[in-house]
Amino acid sequence: MAAKSWIESANAPDCEFPIQNLPYGVFSVAGDAPRCGVAIGDRILDLAACETNGLIDAGGTFANPQLNDFIALGRETWARIRDRLTELLGEDGNRDLPLVAMQDARLHLPIRVTEYTDFYASRNHAFNVGVLFRGPENALPAQWTHMPIGYNGRASSVVVSGTDVIRPMGQLKTDDGPIWSECKRLDLELEMGAIVGANSRLGDRISVAEAEEMIFGYVLLNDWSARDIQAWEYQPLGPFQAKAFATTISPWIVTTAALAPFRSEGAERVNDLLPYLQEDRPGLYDINLSWALNGEVLARTNYNVMYYSSAQQLAHHSGSGCPMRVGDLLGSGTISGPERDQTGALLEMTEAGKHPVMVGGEERRFIQDGDTISLSGHAQGDGYRIGFGPCEGKVLPARS
Repeated sequence: MAAKSWIESANAPDCEFPIQNLPYGVFSVAGDAPRCGVAIGDRILDLAACETNGLIDAGGTFANPQLNDFIALGRETWARIRDRLTELLGEDGNRDLPLVAMQDARLHLPIRVTEYTDFYASRNHAFNVGVLFRGPENALPAQWTHMPIGYNGRASSVVVSGTDVIRPMGQLKTDDGPIWSECKRLDLELEMGAIVGANSRLGDRISVAEAEEMIFGYVLLNDWSARDIQAWEYQPLGPFQAKAFATTISPWIVTTAALAPFRSEGAERVNDLLPYLQEDRPGLYDINLSWALNGEVLARTNYNVMYYSSAQQLAHHSGSGCPMRVGDLLGSGTISGPERDQTGALLEMTEAGKHPVMVGGEERRFIQDGDTISLSGHAQGDGYRIGFGPCEGKVLPARS
């Protein structure tokens, strides 16, 4: 039988935060200073108070308003603290812990994002988008099945779930030349985000096996995208302002330890990878994903449709000797299955607006002001699930 907690809400089969999960986040209550916590059932365990009370020892890092300093302590410390939390919160654990009701807490960005890189690792998504712009014969660039494709995004515009997103302004292409306008084709991208948990030095290269050990955990990630701004600006150097205005992540970091039972093979290879990208075990996870517009679920897919794992992306990122840092965020790229109701973006689902979807009895091609986009995800175990919590944002009108 699945392990249980003395906190009854954590034992419900559909609870996102059972004792098998124990994801890390940052929270505050009634204006108190933000500090680190762990989600368990409908509660948050105050890790800063646990340190003060001598229940755990993470070098005082849990009193900080981000998890970076704790993450930097390394994998042995991650394992030790997880074992101790499992002991404290298990059926025979400590009933006198500093717990906070989830509904009373405000959740904050869990890490100080040092750098943000977004990839393009779903073959379904890359092919679907390529068909729209280049036709089926030239949908995938020649290098796509040989290496992870990515671009460097803006760490400064990564925000936590619940933060409003302001519709961006930018240059749009018209038959008479470019105009300055609010984005008219605002879109989402359903992604996972990997949190890098160790530094590497300038000039060093990281193997795939080493990269796996460096990843602390995962969040849900919405890479908001201004498709009309993107279409005009992206050649020859790729996305820029169309991706720089907001990236939303879920507030709880689900650790690689919690996801270990859900390892999964990814998409079938069409050619061998170069040795530096080859994995000796499956690098993806069986995580059910979905996204909703104003509460109406429009697509469901799974993280295991991806062509490249986060470890492969991290290894490739360091291949030139690029140094990585604790708190680096790696976006997986849009996660799409082969069917229309498995796509992770409206651009694919509507074929660039040609075939609208019905939401609340109205036709939709892209996101309108006042809309809320919500991402959801969980790995399903035997009698328990590993959830990520909310990842949502409401769109507000552009500021002219």
